[in-house]
Amino acid sequence: MNKILYVIDDNSNNNYKYEITEDTIIYHFSINSSNNVEINLVNENVNLYYYYNNINYDDNEFKIDVKHKVGNTHSELYNHGVNVKNNKLTYYVNGIVPKESAKCICNQENQIININDGKSTICPNLLIDNYDVDSNHGAYIGRFSEEKIFYLMSRGINREDATKLLLNSYLINSDSIDLNKIDKFIKEIEKI
Repeated sequence: MNKILYVIDDNSNNNYKYEITEDTIIYHFSINSSNNVEINLVNENVNLYYYYNNINYDDNEFKIDVKHKVGNTHSELYNHGVNVKNNKLTYYVNGIVPKESAKCICNQENQIININDGKSTICPNLLIDNYDVDSNHGAYIGRFSEEKIFYLMSRGINREDATKLLLNSYLINSDSIDLNKIDKFIKEIEKI
């Protein structure tokens, strides 16, 4: 059984630190906040799934360090942001595997959707000091593709509703999320 944590922050600057000792899923929902997150995988054979979803209105930064302190650990990061106004949103995402931590999996997916003409930056880093590691990262900054919007519009959905559907699927990106726990975040999506 996985340990499941929900974190919701709103218009704040936060520091979070986690010591992962068992399989864990973290759903982090952020509204217009800057966050520093440190996650240490401290037991072998643990899996971490971290979902960071944020809606941004001002200049904010998200920094996360995932440290594989021992071997045979697995991290999957899914960082999705929506930059609503003409502001700055920056992601610094570090996967760290030291020399003594073999047989780790360290993956990250980073995406920021700009609704207007904001300036977004993603710095995905894999700091790997061991050859027996499987690691990948990706970064995308842009808008929703016109093909996706056109497809929904061809099904009778207007542009505004098509964008809202895409925002919902993008920011609430797991079937296992308890929607009752993120009601405030869902209401914020409706405001975009």
